[in-house]
Amino acid sequence: MLYTEMMKDNKDFLCAYKKGKYSSSKYSVIYVRPNGRPFNRLGITAGKKVGNAVCRNRAKRLIRFAYRESEINIPVGIDIVIVARSLLSEIRSQEYCEYMYRKGISEINRMYKSFSSGKKRV
Repeated sequence: MLYTEMMKDNKDFLCAYKKGKYSSSKYSVIYVRPNGRPFNRLGITAGKKVGNAVCRNRAKRLIRFAYRESEINIPVGIDIVIVARSLLSEIRSQEYCEYMYRKGISEINRMYKSFSSGKKRV
């Protein structure tokens, strides 16, 4: 991935959940939070409700692929956490890529702009 590092620390995930903005769909929930760095950080989670290990790994693979395809259109300097939902492991990869390209990117941009237009937190 060009402008992205993977998020691994649990505290970073929790910070995105608590202080970030989110958008949900039938396939996934996307959390966005500015990180003040010259690159993005991506975190992907798939809980046990998604299915067994094969289904969870497929869901994470689909998310990585869709993110990689649409990474150029995402602003730099944000933390993104994508949580897979159970329907994600049952669809074709092209269907989720189209979702990310049409709706996911616009939601990420909208949430990022709401952070930059709002007041500074103390």
